[in-house]
Amino acid sequence: MRDRVARFVVPSGVDDPERVSGGNVYDRRLRDGLAERGWRLAMSEASDAEGVAAALDAVPRHGTVLVDGLVAAWHPRAVERAASRARVVVLAHMVSSAFADADAARVEGERRSLGHATHVITTSNWTASELVRRGLVERRRLTVAIPGSVDGPLARGDAGELLCVGAVARHKGQDLLLDGLGGLRDLEWTCTLAGSRDVDAEFARDIHTRAASFAPRVRMTGVLHSQALVDAYRHAGLLVAPSRTESFGMAIADARRRGLPVIAAAVGGIPEAVAGGGALLVEPDDADALGAALRRWLTEPALRARLRAEAGRARHRAPRWADTVARVGRLLEAA
Repeated sequence: MRDRVARFVVPSGVDDPERVSGGNVYDRRLRDGLAERGWRLAMSEASDAEGVAAALDAVPRHGTVLVDGLVAAWHPRAVERAASRARVVVLAHMVSSAFADADAARVEGERRSLGHATHVITTSNWTASELVRRGLVERRRLTVAIPGSVDGPLARGDAGELLCVGAVARHKGQDLLLDGLGGLRDLEWTCTLAGSRDVDAEFARDIHTRAASFAPRVRMTGVLHSQALVDAYRHAGLLVAPSRTESFGMAIADARRRGLPVIAAAVGGIPEAVAGGGALLVEPDDADALGAALRRWLTEPALRARLRAEAGRARHRAPRWADTVARVGRLLEAA
């Protein structure tokens, strides 16, 4: 067996507990899991194009480098240089051009960096299909490694204990959730919004102001760490994922592992994430449809019983991080 040696280039602050994102969690799980499988990873954190170039230029001839797609897009020319002498595997957590407000430079950087990569890993079949559909990557250069999840206590919250986990940002759709909840003031419920407010500060300020008008029924916690997040899932009765854009939905994966039913927008990789039942999907970017689904959940015992039973069965089929790491490890070994 060839030596398991590679460089892994990730965004700066990947371990910062206040900068939690699905991409950072995925990168950390890969780093730790590959190390457990015997890989010697030279980790490089980059905060700008210069940092990306320094990390990629250090990759030896015929070496292997795994690079987070976010940083790869900052310096596609460095990706091209590295690919001319080494194996460059780009980890595409998202499709930038799928975002309605996508920055043109970011989209172009993504297009060029993916075009130069030796191989591309995506975190959902939807992302892989989108990259092919948009002409960014040929199918033969793609591998899908779905995010895993960790074991946790079974969710046991009352039906009205709603939980929404994700950075407070427009693409996550917290505004749609608040709009939907506005028509449910006649029912009993509370809602916890957990996630960083630093990704989209102006949007987060607006959500904070609007959430205050629901006080004390809506609570914004900021980022929840370790046991606090475990407790939030355990005490929840329903996860709500109102995203406008979503490659997969790692909060959904965590909910699945805990047998927690989900109401979510049928967008991106979310239908894939909830395959197997236990979820109610609604039209994306439609607060009325979301509110109607929530009303059904809160007022129809038969619907709740069905979704809870399905979620309980799906809990045992949810992928684990060991599966994700093994798939990526096999690809790197083959490379």
